[in-house]
Amino acid sequence: MDTASSAKGGLAARDELIRRGLRLSQLRLLLALSETRQVSSAAAQVAMTQPAASRLLSDLEKMVGSRLYNRHARGVTLTAAGKALAEQARQTLRGLDAVQQKIAAIESGERGAVRIGSVTGPAVQLVLPVIRELRVTYPEIELSVLVDTSNRLGDALLAGDLDFYIGRVPDGMETHAVALNEIGPEPVSLIARLEHPLSRHPNPSVEDCLAYDWVMQPEGGLLRRTVEAYLLRNGYRPPERILSTSSMLLTLAIICETNAIAPIARSAANFYASPNAFGGRIRCLDAGKDMAVVPYSLIYLRGVEPSPAVHRVRQLIRQKIPQIPPQPVV
Repeated sequence: MDTASSAKGGLAARDELIRRGLRLSQLRLLLALSETRQVSSAAAQVAMTQPAASRLLSDLEKMVGSRLYNRHARGVTLTAAGKALAEQARQTLRGLDAVQQKIAAIESGERGAVRIGSVTGPAVQLVLPVIRELRVTYPEIELSVLVDTSNRLGDALLAGDLDFYIGRVPDGMETHAVALNEIGPEPVSLIARLEHPLSRHPNPSVEDCLAYDWVMQPEGGLLRRTVEAYLLRNGYRPPERILSTSSMLLTLAIICETNAIAPIARSAANFYASPNAFGGRIRCLDAGKDMAVVPYSLIYLRGVEPSPAVHRVRQLIRQKIPQIPPQPVV
């Protein structure tokens, strides 16, 4: 037998009873018969007359090619074949019930996959609290979170790889394709290691910080452009030595091991400078406190109907927005 014939035979074997006309009503009736041991009682349980139930069972026996039950004075007893089919009927019907429950959960937004993008600040300030809440209230919602620059998040949204993101509309993006809800500006803090020489300074200035290496986004990144513009507006020269990286992990590692300074979103800075993060090895410097990136927004594709789960998560994030507290320097 060739491969095509073998595959065709395998498919036929898998759905043979279906092709012969097996109906769910027959499975329900047989399962009821296994529980009641009476044709009349089984018929009543599935809401049909006894003659109709007898015909349905007779058709089922012809279909499977085996006797499924034996009559006796007290009712009926399932044969070995009948017990095997009744057990499979139980599993099949339970499986269908489980699928229906899953579908109901998906339609209600209690279950489903949600792909979120975010720039660093709101990832800590908005997305993290929502993740904590969902793990308790809707544990069957599967979340994936991409933290990156707005440029890459915008590309991912247009490519269909994200359901929405929190960031900014990058230059050159097809603005007619997206809609947004503005959230607010993103304050920036300068961070350094806990024992940095400036920690002994009573009131370090931005000028003092410029004497050290800086770790910043690659050229063209929004945060880097914001910092450079801030320095120019306030009459400061740019840092003489800059290490460019888009990796937050590498940035934090360098900060912990050297005297370098890095500008990052204040909400992220406060998180990393907390005693429980990085062993309390990072501090926020009391300099450049008026530095801020232009407002960020919740951005999604225009005209695309979100799934119930995506809609639920977006609503949760919107509810968190009024609760965003001012960002003090740690």
